[in-house]
Amino acid sequence: MAQVYYDKDADLNVIKDKTIAVIGYGIQGRGQALCLRDSGCKVIVSELEGTPNFEQAKKDGFSPVPVATAAKEADIIQILTQDHVQAKVYKESIKKYLKKGKALCFSHGFNIRFKQIKPAKDVDVFMVAPKGPGALVRRMFEEGKGVPCLIAVHQDATGNAKKIALAYAKAIGGTRMGVIETTFSEETETDLFGEQVVLCGGVSELIKAGFDTLLEAGYQPEIAYFEVLHELKLITDLIQETGISGMRRRVSNTACYGDLTRGPMVIDSKVRKQMKKILKQIQSGKFAREWIKENKIGRPNFNRLLAEGDSHKIEEVGKHLREMMPWMKKQ
Repeated sequence: MAQVYYDKDADLNVIKDKTIAVIGYGIQGRGQALCLRDSGCKVIVSELEGTPNFEQAKKDGFSPVPVATAAKEADIIQILTQDHVQAKVYKESIKKYLKKGKALCFSHGFNIRFKQIKPAKDVDVFMVAPKGPGALVRRMFEEGKGVPCLIAVHQDATGNAKKIALAYAKAIGGTRMGVIETTFSEETETDLFGEQVVLCGGVSELIKAGFDTLLEAGYQPEIAYFEVLHELKLITDLIQETGISGMRRRVSNTACYGDLTRGPMVIDSKVRKQMKKILKQIQSGKFAREWIKENKIGRPNFNRLLAEGDSHKIEEVGKHLREMMPWMKKQ
């Protein structure tokens, strides 16, 4: 079983005298920065001037500064920009200010795992990864709860990297619910695998395949949409709340029997073989190299595939049907 840490295992005083720079004031950056500040930490925020995130940071009481300024002043530098820009930001604005004894923090291990960022050996490098979006991190913190986190230490130059990571996790509410120890490799590889095989790639292709199958058989697209996409949330909510076994006991017996007997026909040995192939591409760095190259050449494949997905019949049908359900829109 994994090692799990709670409030009693973390000491906020470890970071109370340190300045923490949050680089990137997106959803995760905002959530973490606000929680850190409310926990008594000294926080400086970096965001591009003129952007909505810059204005949001000002509204929240921060005075956003350039990355280089934040990196120079901070003891702990948390990089929360998107994966594909982190290395550029690090090389141009952080590296020269990452002096001995400082710490570099991440919430996803991509750039360390695939060596896009190679910190000097005299700095701590750790990860605190909330298992939820920044808005949820903030809401749970305000309610006196928290979102479980992962922590990992890549470099322990000071001998205190793990203590600092636990203190940081406590400051954003993670230790209230539990913090699980992992490694940069495990977090990165499983995260990418989950996105590609199940959460994004697997689910979106399964939905479209089901939709196309019903249309090809002569069923109305609106009915197909409801059955293969709209109702998916009901099932994922049940799985999240009660597990797969709980979901099976909360749907009809007919649905449960169909799950047990037909599910393995869809996700068969061939599909499982493909999953293993995808995992090997992640582990070997093949996917990372492909994605890094895609960004360097202007994302032609990414943009083409995104446009093709946007033009699928299910998007047209879904837009029309969602207009019939205004309660689904965020307030």
